[in-house]
Amino acid sequence: MGTPKTILLTVAALGLAAGAGAAWMVWGGLYNVSATVQHTQPVYSLLETAMRQSVRLRARGIEPPKLDDDGMVVRGAACYREKCVQCHGAPGVAQGDIGKSMQPLPGPLVDARQRWNARELYWVTKNGIKMSGMPAWEYRLSDEDLWTLVAFVERLPDMTPEQYAEASAPMVPSGQGAPTGPACGPGPRAAGDAHDSVRRGQRALTQYACNACHTIPGTTGSFPNVGPPLDGMARRAMIGGKLANTPDNMVRWLRHTRTVDPLTAMPEMGVTEQDARDIVAYLATLD
Repeated sequence: MGTPKTILLTVAALGLAAGAGAAWMVWGGLYNVSATVQHTQPVYSLLETAMRQSVRLRARGIEPPKLDDDGMVVRGAACYREKCVQCHGAPGVAQGDIGKSMQPLPGPLVDARQRWNARELYWVTKNGIKMSGMPAWEYRLSDEDLWTLVAFVERLPDMTPEQYAEASAPMVPSGQGAPTGPACGPGPRAAGDAHDSVRRGQRALTQYACNACHTIPGTTGSFPNVGPPLDGMARRAMIGGKLANTPDNMVRWLRHTRTVDPLTAMPEMGVTEQDARDIVAYLATLD
């Protein structure tokens, strides 16, 4: 039996060795990040366990609505066809090229009911999963649409390929040609108080991929140099060199960028009115 000092020295040495090994793996570029190479099984199992436990903890207070309504399932089928099938496939339908090429693989959802309950499916669909390619749909789908997807996914294991094809077929009104517009989309968002608006604005900046081009205080990223940093935005006199820096003009810039300046490289990201006002509330704190 070693002395406490010996044990502490041994633990410290092992910790240093582990840190040195990790640094060697990272800085030496030894870990293969290619999506053509799978994670090792220990890494995969560790990440999957952490993901399952995280979802179960955060979803436990959610109360699902009644999900056995056929109308919800039909709408959920249309939404699934539009947003989900390209990565997850469906009965008789293979994943698209993007889904097949991702790592980890976004598997089929025909067994999702066995692994997740309704509130967990809702939480995953709404919030997404880091480092998995599963996006957060909170800013793309209304809460009603999120629950219709859950209702459909719970019904999916019982569907044959023919039943899925029938359920997900675009509904075309008689004599009106092909359907137009999306099957589902974002819904209205309550304004909330000023503090809530600032918090949601910071979150919206990442959900609309603003941090892909801009360095944003309080937001992690790879320090891109595509667009100007957003720190000190509240002190700037002009927006995009075109508009005076007022809240209404910033909302206009975020929502109708190409109309304000047809030559700008900044794309329109489909920002809703309330999300734009939340972003403006957060940008006003960056002084």
